[in-house]
Amino acid sequence: MSHHTALPHGDEPCPECGTAARPTQLPAPVTLSLDMSGDRLVVTVSGELDLESDQLLQQTLNDALDRTSGGLELDLAGVDFCDCAALNVLLDVHDRARASAKRFVLRTTSPAVQRLLALTGVLPLFAAGAADSGPPANGTTREADPPGADIAAENAQLHQALESHAAIDLARGMLMASFRLNAQQSWEVLVTVSQHSNTKLRLIADALLRTTDGSALPAPLADHLATAVRVHGSSAG
Repeated sequence: MSHHTALPHGDEPCPECGTAARPTQLPAPVTLSLDMSGDRLVVTVSGELDLESDQLLQQTLNDALDRTSGGLELDLAGVDFCDCAALNVLLDVHDRARASAKRFVLRTTSPAVQRLLALTGVLPLFAAGAADSGPPANGTTREADPPGADIAAENAQLHQALESHAAIDLARGMLMASFRLNAQQSWEVLVTVSQHSNTKLRLIADALLRTTDGSALPAPLADHLATAVRVHGSSAG
């Protein structure tokens, strides 16, 4: 069983998270194919995922989840661009799958998807979701987990992922208001500070949000932030 859908779209930066514009002038349309593997549906996605394609992605994954008894496996190796609109879809479908006792597995991810998951702090959530209930690959014996341990762990990770994503959005809004940055610039500032300070994006967002209560931003982060604002704040176009 196979189904293919394509949706053309423009090349504007993500208005929600400010992810940088694509490097190509003519982005590839999003293509999705569905194939059954046992009791799971394998959804293969290629092209570029952004605000223009998230409705198609949401509808396709929701319909696929309703049609399968075991859950979904996603192959995102062919995704060239991914922003937080697509990430919101993945988190929502993951939550729906968990609520219906189905699995939601990221089978393969591209560098673009991997980078977004890592930067936003949700990579552990999807790594846990991909865990197999079978024996470990090295042949050792897996100790039995306490009843409900997997579900409790996923619940905690999903809650943390949603909180982290909300904190990052709030921190981005603070930068936009404080330094008159646009959405793309504020995202680039956060990413630059994260890379130069070797600090997770979520922790930087938390530190910025604490400044609203009078807490000072740690000196190293403050220095990296000032530099990033100067660099990216002057690149408005």
